[in-house]
This record gives sequence, C-alpha cells and structure tokens, in this order.
Amino acid sequence: MASDQNFVDFVVGQIKNTGEITAKKMFGEYGVYADGKMFGLICDNKLFIKPTTSGRDFIKNVVEAPPYPGAKPSFLIEEKIEDSDWLSELVSITIKELPDPKPKRKKKKNS
Repeated sequence: MASDQNFVDFVVGQIKNTGEITAKKMFGEYGVYADGKMFGLICDNKLFIKPTTSGRDFIKNVVEAPPYPGAKPSFLIEEKIEDSDWLSELVSITIKELPDPKPKRKKKKNS
C-alpha cells in the first residue's frame, strides 16, 4: 500500500527548525530529507528514521522495523509523531550524526 499524500504532508509539516524538510517520491513511497540529507522514509503511512546512536539515546524505548521487505531496520515512529517538538528534536539529532550526502556526479555529454 502506497503512502497517502496527506500523511506525507502532515509529517513534513510536523518537523520544524531543522532546515528545509522535503519528501521525494521513491518507488511509490517517500524519502524524507533535511537540507538534502536523507534521514528517513515514509512507507505504508508509517515514518521510519535512520538509526543513530544519539537518536537511540533520545528515543529510549526504540521500536525498530524494516520500512520495506529486505531493508535494514529503522526507528519506527508511531505514538510521538503527533508531538512536533519531540519529532523535530529527533530529526535534528539524527541529521547531525548522519554523513553529508555525496556530491552528485555530472553526467558526461555525448560528443
């Protein structure tokens, strides 16, 4: 089941003061980014955040699940998704620990 656009918009709207939050459609679901750095996925109307040590410490009682079959487990955010301040803090903590995105390679022009 693909995620509902209203849910995606809700999640993006919940995250404040962590840069420009965007969601990009990927294979029928969504990648969630802060200033171009991917920190999570929205799959089947559920929010998954990439696992980090600091994020784990912040969440405390972590629930992990794979966002799709064959994926590595991520933090599944369910109950606290309504708490904008908490969710924004988690995203801020997470993006500080994640590596910067690799620069995109320029496509070669055919001569």
